[in-house]
Amino acid sequence: MPRQLVPVFHQKVFVPTLTRIAFVLLFLGNHSSSQAHLTDKLEPIRVNKCCEKFEVLLDSSCTHVNETHSEPLQPVFTNENGQGNIQVNYKFVIGKPACSAKQSWPIYHYPGSSDELVLLEDGKLRHYTQNPASAMMDTDLETDKKPIYYDHVQGQYCLEIGYSTTGDNKRFMFAMVCSPEKVVRWTDTDFLLRKIINPIFHGISIVILLIVAIIYFILPTLRDLIGNIITTITICLIVSQAADLVRIFTEFSSHVSFLVADTILYVSLLAAFFWLNSFGYYIWKTFRSRNVFLRVTDGRKYCWYSGYAWGMTFMMAGLAVFAHFFLDSDSYRKNYIIENQETIGWLGIAIFFTPIACSIIIDIFFYVTTLKLINRRNVYGRIQHKLKSNFIMYSLILIIMSVAWLFFILSWLRFDALLYVHMFINAIQAPLILYVCVIRQKHVTFLLKKSCCYNEPPSNNDWGDELHYMNDGDF
Repeated sequence: MPRQLVPVFHQKVFVPTLTRIAFVLLFLGNHSSSQAHLTDKLEPIRVNKCCEKFEVLLDSSCTHVNETHSEPLQPVFTNENGQGNIQVNYKFVIGKPACSAKQSWPIYHYPGSSDELVLLEDGKLRHYTQNPASAMMDTDLETDKKPIYYDHVQGQYCLEIGYSTTGDNKRFMFAMVCSPEKVVRWTDTDFLLRKIINPIFHGISIVILLIVAIIYFILPTLRDLIGNIITTITICLIVSQAADLVRIFTEFSSHVSFLVADTILYVSLLAAFFWLNSFGYYIWKTFRSRNVFLRVTDGRKYCWYSGYAWGMTFMMAGLAVFAHFFLDSDSYRKNYIIENQETIGWLGIAIFFTPIACSIIIDIFFYVTTLKLINRRNVYGRIQHKLKSNFIMYSLILIIMSVAWLFFILSWLRFDALLYVHMFINAIQAPLILYVCVIRQKHVTFLLKKSCCYNEPPSNNDWGDELHYMNDGDF
């Protein structure tokens, strides 16, 4: 009998217990889901606004609504099905998008424009590249063709209502967005040229320029004033090539490193042209002097030219950086929405490149006047032959660097052809400098053969390579 009572007792107690536990779990599950749904409803959707809450965009400038007699931004939310005026609890987040190293650009949405901005109910900004309404009105287009769009997540855009004092569209919707992640295809010609071939050319140029610098630095006979100037110019060009190589991969660097790479590139280019200007001044002054005497090493003159070249370089670089941070960027970016990436501004670039243009003009003056002095002379000695050889080398380097600098500036224009031409000119710049400074100079190749114990000349070389080649015209 006790064995029969125990199961009956457990059956009476255990069945209602399971029912109660299931009911409690079901109640807790419904309660937690309702709480989560309520939390989602209470959590406001963040909407990134470009200007302050009491400001609107007037001609690319944030302006108080009282000055424009207009209303601030009132966001209109739309669901995925295209239904508008969705009631959403939202809050404004003031500030520009955090694009980091990505490019940012403005989008304007007004009646009849090819761009349309739609604010989704989850806070994303959808950008249609072609207005669906205008596309539906075009009978030539296929009706089943879906419009192309891209969704910008929160923090990658800012939205604002804008007004214009000029033009036909007085009122428009404005957005500053970050560039979307581009799908990279290895078969794309533009990608191959920009991201693969161009960096390879930069690496080859660095190696070639390094060879020229090592040759003029190691060989004792070439370590005169001209040789030291050539070495310094090639080192400056090596630094500029390395900095430009960093600028190619913008997506792998922050805006700070991109700014530093820009600064190093412009400073090294500026220094190279100031040293080239010193080279031309030395040739011009030596030809004008009556007492011409060349020394193998002239450290004092090199120090004088160093003071001029580096002093002017760092002075102009300091002015350019000061103008970028205190004159160009702050005053412009405080009031205006449309801005460039965190790179050297146009005012800083002008301060960097205006001295380069002036130095090229001065170098042309040195070239013309020195050429007149050379044409007036009928008799040349050993020193004059070497000076004439240095003058030809200076002239060719001036042409090479000036053309490369000119196409570097032209590559900033919105034409891919100019960028490709700049890549080609930059690729052949270092080989041309190698040809002008080493291969074309027969006494340099002679010294290389002598130093490498290859094809040693006869024993009369004990008098020196200059005396051996005095009457051979190798300079």
